Amino acid sequence: MKIAIVTGAGSGIGRAVSLALLQDGYSVALAGRRRQLLEQVAAESGAGSRALAVPTDVTQPESVRALFARTKAAFGRLDLLFNNAGINPAAYVPFESLTYEQWTQTIDTNLTGMFLCAQEAFRQMKDQNPQGGRIIINGSVSAQVPRPDYAAYTASKCGLTGLTKCLSLDGRKYNIACGQIDIGNALTDLSAKQGRGVKQADGSILAEPMMDVQNVVSTVLHLANLPLEANIPFTTIMATKMPLVGRG
Repeated sequence: MKIAIVTGAGSGIGRAVSLALLQDGYSVALAGRRRQLLEQVAAESGAGSRALAVPTDVTQPESVRALFARTKAAFGRLDLLFNNAGINPAAYVPFESLTYEQWTQTIDTNLTGMFLCAQEAFRQMKDQNPQGGRIIINGSVSAQVPRPDYAAYTASKCGLTGLTKCLSLDGRKYNIACGQIDIGNALTDLSAKQGRGVKQADGSILAEPMMDVQNVVSTVLHLANLPLEANIPFTTIMATKMPLVGRG
């Protein structure tokens, strides 16, 4: 039986991936800010004691340490971290109007939170026997091509690309694989706005094509179930017709 931690497990992509991992036989620590949502995912999975709800604030080192300690106490080891929790409180805020608080809130969750979780996973994977494991970071196509008025979110996701590269290199000697999945327009409750109409680079508003979130789920499961001798450092999955490649 493999053991996983999923951050941001109570909603969106994290919820969908958590349910799929549990269905695939994993034991999963469900991490997120809202206990009720985590417990709903655990109940819906029907996985019983294989689903562990752990309310967690990924911006707080002590909360992250507690998450990994509870996972180890419950399941004994860690094979997979899906480093997924993220926010975008400053979406479509013009750069000149972006506040310090919006910037730091985004970076604290999307980049520092990912660092804190990855570091705890790295330490545990290094020290356990058998040694090793896999870290999958949820990046974004915004790390490749920004949206207008998306500075804080884009900067946080570009930072994750650097973090992924460093973890992939530094984890090599400990049998730790790290890869990043960049996702574009997967339909969840959190991303539905894109399908209703969002600002484009030319200032127009366009209802963008979306794709089923299960396409993301199957890709994450493929990455998760690779043997540790193999890694996909970066992969992009996006709605085929979303205006990303080229000039819109």
